[in-house]
Amino acid sequence: MPVDMNTDLNQHISQQFNAELEELRSQLLAMGGAVEKQVSDAIDSLMEADNDLALSVRAKDDDVNFMEVKVDEEAARILARRQPAASDLRLVIACTKASTDLERIGDEAAKIARFAMDLAEHGESPHGYVEARHIGNHVRKMVQDTLNAFARFDADLALTVAQEDKNVDREYRSAMRELVTYMMEDPRAISRVLNIMWVLRSLERIGDHARNIAEYVIYLVKGTDVRHIGLKRVRAEVFEDNSTGA
Repeated sequence: MPVDMNTDLNQHISQQFNAELEELRSQLLAMGGAVEKQVSDAIDSLMEADNDLALSVRAKDDDVNFMEVKVDEEAARILARRQPAASDLRLVIACTKASTDLERIGDEAAKIARFAMDLAEHGESPHGYVEARHIGNHVRKMVQDTLNAFARFDADLALTVAQEDKNVDREYRSAMRELVTYMMEDPRAISRVLNIMWVLRSLERIGDHARNIAEYVIYLVKGTDVRHIGLKRVRAEVFEDNSTGA
């Protein structure tokens, strides 16, 4: 029976291409795992006044930067050699964009570690630690969930992460108002409280970056760019419309 060489060649190319896409996704998820640990360790170093842990968070920043470069290089190679289309192209784009947000999450974790070291050195401030712990645990879960959404191509979980960012923003604003009031009442605490406020700002930014990655997941799975259109429209136009048409 004659062998269809074109079919065999196309199958071989397809399998190799799929392997390259999977390698790209694996590199991104490995980077995500490293960043997730950075965030968790940074929060723990603050809560436990652990200088050694804070130092390890800052030391890992170079590793995360290197991983971002590798993801971008692999994505560029795939784009140049394979010229992907449709869902394959969306995966490559989503990986490159997500790697940028992951690198910035790592930067914010390193900032938190630096402030943790400063607070441990100059004495703890009782004000703001409860808020930092609460918001920290919140964004830690957001990062974990958005990476799980990317790993599973789970657009519903990604939407949940995006919606959760509003709660983090609300808690952040409330905590900042309370800390400003406290500094006005006790100017001696200004320096220490300012450090906590910078920690809260970094945590809020981590939430923003987690939301960005969640939006890339929705784009990857649904094929719709949902940035800047509002969560109500995302739910109405992307999720409800797609389920109706299924």
